[in-house]
Amino acid sequence: MRDFWKRFARNKGAVIGLGILIAVVLLAALAPLLYPDSPWRMVQRPFLPPMEMDGFWFGTDTLGRDIGAGLAHGARISLLVGIVSTLVALSIGVTLGALAGYYGGLLDDALMRFTEFFQTIPNFALAIVLVAIFQPSITSIVMAIAIVSWPPVARLVRGEFLSLRSREFVQASVVIGQSNARIILTQVLPNTLSPVIVMASLMVATAILLESSLSFLGLGDPNHMSWGYMIGAARTVLRQAWWMSFFPGIAILLTVLALNLVGEGLNDALNPRLARKGR
Repeated sequence: MRDFWKRFARNKGAVIGLGILIAVVLLAALAPLLYPDSPWRMVQRPFLPPMEMDGFWFGTDTLGRDIGAGLAHGARISLLVGIVSTLVALSIGVTLGALAGYYGGLLDDALMRFTEFFQTIPNFALAIVLVAIFQPSITSIVMAIAIVSWPPVARLVRGEFLSLRSREFVQASVVIGQSNARIILTQVLPNTLSPVIVMASLMVATAILLESSLSFLGLGDPNHMSWGYMIGAARTVLRQAWWMSFFPGIAILLTVLALNLVGEGLNDALNPRLARKGR
């Protein structure tokens, strides 16, 4: 573990990204304390500019709602959707990829054709259709993002299993009579976790962008404030109230950038042979 952190710390961008990510997580965790009132509540006059009045550092929107409260509570929704949808996508992709890569043959062909079917449809278009069919809610958004996100995971895990199933340690497990399920779970799968972890960090960033895009189009959960909704609500008053879209946009930018930097650092730490020289 100590060696892992040393390799991770060599990537200065990853350390900065981790710091930004920790700040976003703290903001989300402390949102009820920092802004105990509902982010939908009207607390001041509309179009209050940033820094003009104490307590309203980010200004207010068209209905007099605090932008700061929206940012804090929106961070909770973005992280929740990003993490949960990624976990669901990983559970689907890892399972199908492991079965296809380990058993091969007809099962591999069938699962890969099934995977290719989902990859032929643009992710964002499929997510819009799924959310529209099942009505906008946190659950439907999470499931829609998970459904469009699992195919790359399945292909990655399948490739890793194909390269590992013929290794000596796997053949030794077969010879001593271990079951296929035990070999998959205890021998092969642990050796595929490094690239899966790196991909998972990038998937969280993609999921946050997808959720923001859906909310921007009015397909977000109407009961929860989100960064995408805030930007969508501000698109008609960009010249009059620039701060309404600027601050949520910066929040999305920093969070996604931080996740990508952390993913790069994880790649260097978990795959030291691939790390760039000079780190």
